[in-house]
Amino acid sequence: MPKLKYITSSSGIMGGKPVISGTRIPISRILFLMKEGYTPELIQAQYPHVPLSTIEAAINEAISMFEQRLHVQ
Repeated sequence: MPKLKYITSSSGIMGGKPVISGTRIPISRILFLMKEGYTPELIQAQYPHVPLSTIEAAINEAISMFEQRLHVQ
């Protein structure tokens, strides 16, 4: 799996949970909001300091992580 650009994890940030790079926003929070019907634009309105393009790229990286690691039988 290639190195991620928009998602990072560090033991000193949010207890090591994957977050949007340069923020303390957990990817799990972004995915939860999407499950609740939020669009990337609505998510960005919740976090105006994060560019929409960064939120969209982080979502795409999260999807790629699942596609590459999840094998349903």
